[in-house]
Amino acid sequence: MTASPRNATPCVHLERLAGNYPEVVRSGLEAVGFFDNVPPGSRVFLKPNLTFPTYRPGVMTSFECLTAVTELLTGRGFNVIIGEADSGGYNRFSIDEVFRKMGITELARRTGARCVNISFTEPEWLEVRAGWRKLRVPLPRLLLHEIDAFITLPVPKIHMNTLVSMSIKNQWGCIQEPAERLKLHPFFAEVMYEVNRRLPRAYSIIDGRFGLTDSGPMRGNPVELNWLLTSNDLVAADRVCCRLMQIDERRVPYLRHFERKGWWTDYRAIRLNQPLDAFLTEKFYLKRAWTDYPGLFCFRSSFLAWLGYRSPLAGFAHWLLYKFRKPFYDYDGEKEKVRGNE
Repeated sequence: MTASPRNATPCVHLERLAGNYPEVVRSGLEAVGFFDNVPPGSRVFLKPNLTFPTYRPGVMTSFECLTAVTELLTGRGFNVIIGEADSGGYNRFSIDEVFRKMGITELARRTGARCVNISFTEPEWLEVRAGWRKLRVPLPRLLLHEIDAFITLPVPKIHMNTLVSMSIKNQWGCIQEPAERLKLHPFFAEVMYEVNRRLPRAYSIIDGRFGLTDSGPMRGNPVELNWLLTSNDLVAADRVCCRLMQIDERRVPYLRHFERKGWWTDYRAIRLNQPLDAFLTEKFYLKRAWTDYPGLFCFRSSFLAWLGYRSPLAGFAHWLLYKFRKPFYDYDGEKEKVRGNE
């Protein structure tokens, strides 16, 4: 592994979807050099964004996008693994159920891919420096030692805690235990830098069929965009995506951290296949309700994260919050479907 994960020639390919995922996925991966650098037979991990128990446009990677990528790669002789961990944070839900409901389990069976809930794979504990703290982050050994390439498949959306959620943020879901993610929230940028820099041959395919504005990551207003962005550099992908969403990249704290760490390129050196002007639609924005602020404060503070999620008062705090905010989904019902609880 090189000292810097930055791609020497970051390339971003942007194309209209026009309802044709297979062709646009193929041309995008060809344009950013995937097939030149990853030979057939390689083990390729696909990481969709599946942050809700059932599919929501703008919130989750579409089944059509994941299908197009899986069929293209398996058809060319790649060994494909589709993976995600249980999600939901304090209110955990089973990704096995999401795989089944969305048809991903059947997609894997039909194409010969593997479908893996990485919450239940062998972990390797990464050490991450965050100021004077030394953190331990559980990441699947599968991602660190058993694959040859990694493709993240996010959607372009607003996030109430990180402002945006795209290529880099999508790997937060690779941390195996939702409870560990809650503890690590105040160190998001440092953890994401360490996780993403360790991925082998990482590529991004941003599924811009829909985006999400207003109040992501699980609710908000879906926006029809109809484009697909493919890149050989995760930071370049997110910077271009910020411009498509008309978000100033300097307002995104985790991107500023990546710049300080050296994973950065002069924007003019990013190879774009065409100007962005024709793809600009409405300006994305963040709008928080007052009930979003407790989560934001916990995201920024280790003490408040402990108080809100792990202290004896955590249950009461959430009970009180739900008196004013409607739950995103049936928390108790979804928890029962998690492995070990059935």
